[in-house]
Amino acid sequence: MTRNPSSADTDRFAMLTFERDIAAPLSVLWQVWTAPAARMVWAAPTSSVTVEFVEADGRVGGREVSLCKVEGQPDIRCEVGWLDMQPALRSVNYEVVSSAGVTQSAALVTADLSGAGELSRLTVTVQLSSLAENMAAGYRQGFDAGLKNLAATAERTMVLEKVIRAPRSLVWGAWMNPETLPQWWGPDGFSCRTTRIDLRAGGEWVFDMIAPDGTVFPNHHRYGEVRAEERIGYTLLWGENGPKHADAWASFEEQDGATKVTLGMVFSTAAEFQDAKGFGAIELGMQTLGKLERFVASR
Repeated sequence: MTRNPSSADTDRFAMLTFERDIAAPLSVLWQVWTAPAARMVWAAPTSSVTVEFVEADGRVGGREVSLCKVEGQPDIRCEVGWLDMQPALRSVNYEVVSSAGVTQSAALVTADLSGAGELSRLTVTVQLSSLAENMAAGYRQGFDAGLKNLAATAERTMVLEKVIRAPRSLVWGAWMNPETLPQWWGPDGFSCRTTRIDLRAGGEWVFDMIAPDGTVFPNHHRYGEVRAEERIGYTLLWGENGPKHADAWASFEEQDGATKVTLGMVFSTAAEFQDAKGFGAIELGMQTLGKLERFVASR
C-alpha cells in the first residue's frame, strides 16, 4: 500500500533560494564565500549571536564545524562539508545542524556565482530536510542575515593573487621562517625592523615597516591559524596592541610545480578599505608578492 504524504511530511522538506547582488569582483566574492578567515567575519547572523569555529578546512573533502552561541540557550552546532568547488563559479556543500546532541536539519547547499567587473551575483539554493521541527523559517532568516553580512564583508575585502614559479614548500618556507619573512615583506623600497616574531598559531609579529623616506609604520600581526603549506589566518593591528586594521589570510595552492598565493584582507570598516585603495594598497601589495617571488628565486 502506498501512503500519501501528509502535510506534516511535506512541511519537513523545502527548497529555498536566496539571491544577492554584491559590489565586488568575482575573485573577491569567491574568497569571502569560501575562505575560513573571511567566513568567520560574516557568519554570525546578528550581534546577539557569537560564532565559534571549532574546525575549518575550506577545500573539497574538508569540513567546517562551528558553534552558534546565544546567551541562555543551548549551543547550535553546524557542520559543513565541502563536496564540490569550482573557483569563482560554484560550490556545493552539505550542512547538518544539531543542538543538545539532537540533529535538527540536514541540507544540500549550492552556491552559484556570476558577474563581471566590480559587480557580482550570488545565488544560493538550499534543499532542506527538517528533522526535529520545521526549520524552513529559521533557514530563511539565517541565510538572509548571513548573506547581508557577506555582502558588506565582500565590499570591504581586498584580494591579491600571484602565481610564483617555485614549489609550494619553498614559498611556504620563505613566508613562515622568522629569519626570512622580514627580509622580503613590504612594498619595493620598504624594510622591516622586528621587535619580536613567533610564526605559530597563537603567535605574533611586532615590527615596523620603514618607507624609503624613513617614515615608520608600526605593525602587529596576531596569528590565529597556521596549516602547514596550506594557509595562515591572522589579524592586523595598527601598532603593538593597537586597534584592529583587518582580518587577513594567505593561502598556498600547488599549480603544476608552481604556487598560487592568495592574500586576502577584510578591512575593519568600509572607510578603511576605501582609504587603502586610495593610497595604492593593491599595487603595493602586489609589489610585496613580487618581492617574495624574487626572494624565492634567489634561494
